[in-house]
Amino acid sequence: MDIMQERTAEQELPFNVFAKACPSRGTLEHVTGRWGGLTLGALYEGSLRFNELRRRVDGVSEKMLSQTLHALERDGLVHREAQPTNPPRVDYELTPLGREIAERLLALIHFVEGRMDDVLTARARYDETRGAR
Repeated sequence: MDIMQERTAEQELPFNVFAKACPSRGTLEHVTGRWGGLTLGALYEGSLRFNELRRRVDGVSEKMLSQTLHALERDGLVHREAQPTNPPRVDYELTPLGREIAERLLALIHFVEGRMDDVLTARARYDETRGAR
């Protein structure tokens, strides 16, 4: 697809994340925010209970994980399954849409992890020339 075809295709999209009022912007924030991407990536491996997910996403507080899961569930990316047991059991898993998004995020995550030597070298060079911060 050449650049003109890409622009035409973009113009035909009903949503535009660059427009301030577009609802896709909120979903993008949920997916790419500090905890959203990590939560989606962790759930890609399979269904997890809340505390299992919290242990997997090291550093997330209970409150932030709960807020993140609510936002992802509202966007249709995560399914919450509450079992009527005593004590209650709640499992979280990706929806088909969430799985598709997580696949793309994991490709980016793996790319970044694979290039960290370059990033660390760039940081060191920056700090040398501009002073460590």
